Amino acid sequence: MNTENVDVLVIGAGPSGCVSASYLINNNINVKIVEKSKFPRYVIGESLLPRCMDHFEEVGLLDALKKQNYQVKKGARFLKGDNVCNFDFSKKFTEGWDWTWQVPRAHFDNILAEETQRKGVPIDFENEVIDVTFEGSNSKTSVKDKAGNIKFINAKYIIDASGYGRALPRLLNLIKPSTLPKHSSIFTITKDINRPKGDEGTLITFDIVDTQVWLWVIPFSDGTTSIGFVGPTDFINSYKGSPTERLKEMLKLSTYFYDRFKDAPYTFEPKIIQNFSTAVKQVYGQGYILTGNSGEFLDPVFSSGVTFATETGLLAAKMAAKIINNQTVDLEKEYVEPVQFGVDVFKSYVNEWYSENLQKVFFHRPENAEIKEKICAVLAGYVWDETNPFVKKHDRVIKSMAHLIDMEVEQRKKVANK
Repeated sequence: MNTENVDVLVIGAGPSGCVSASYLINNNINVKIVEKSKFPRYVIGESLLPRCMDHFEEVGLLDALKKQNYQVKKGARFLKGDNVCNFDFSKKFTEGWDWTWQVPRAHFDNILAEETQRKGVPIDFENEVIDVTFEGSNSKTSVKDKAGNIKFINAKYIIDASGYGRALPRLLNLIKPSTLPKHSSIFTITKDINRPKGDEGTLITFDIVDTQVWLWVIPFSDGTTSIGFVGPTDFINSYKGSPTERLKEMLKLSTYFYDRFKDAPYTFEPKIIQNFSTAVKQVYGQGYILTGNSGEFLDPVFSSGVTFATETGLLAAKMAAKIINNQTVDLEKEYVEPVQFGVDVFKSYVNEWYSENLQKVFFHRPENAEIKEKICAVLAGYVWDETNPFVKKHDRVIKSMAHLIDMEVEQRKKVANK
């Protein structure tokens, strides 16, 4: 019987898994990663947030990433018709990184995996977790390689960083419906043959073509650009034909970007993800913990995916290290509560985006610089800073702001009609 023993088994070699494993190996924990895919492989989520730079730096992965010449992201632009709202990460309420990157994920994830291996973490690619049994906190995981051979990995603890694969949620029946609206996405990467010069050609942009429908444009330093539409599932599915035909037809909705991308060749047939928001019944159990998209995936509108992946990956690794070292851990207080707080903050902003309240705040003129700085800190991923009232009061502050804007608009109308 092919069996090996480790302290911690990490499922998934994406950003969350690599951050987790890097922290553990740095702290002399015997850790191993199993990854279902062959790297490099494409996944969605190419826009990072400044907060994740803290995580890469803490576990020793940042220097390898800095050498890759990825497209620097200093903020983000939102368009709605003739209205423009720019956020500059250097003008935010919370102290922290003022920039991050826009990255081709296939290359980015591969660099992370290579650096994690260089640090001494073994990664078994093209190895799929097919079963797991627990005896207390100890586990026995069955893994199948591409040739169909089965091996077993005994671990004292498991970190599930499998992302969309959601290994343990599937095997342990932990999946539950998300409370967010059912939205889907269609996307690809283009050869950006009509890219403008200067900042216009490199700036990440979200073009709102309807309250519920928006286009992302994420340029990379290699001359390619990721584009994709997000909207209600019924809207995405209302377009017929091949994925390429559907995306090309949708591009006509964007008066700002249509000419730039109408003739741009696609590097792969557009992909469609249906009803992408997900949730789970619990994020830990005896012997395991879930990170990133293995637990909950919100919505790509604020590019929170990788940041939550690395935030939870790092925190989960710290919990696992304590458990391996027989230290007392309160996973509810030390993991669930802080993670859930961050999720709840971003979920409030996602909900208010689609209610149009947040869009009202973004495009209201004249701008309020202090309010914008506080929102910018949220968009930069600093959603645990409770000194920021737009974090602490996330569940009501945007509604209140939108209500005040509505009152102001109504008052202007009354004055104009006198």
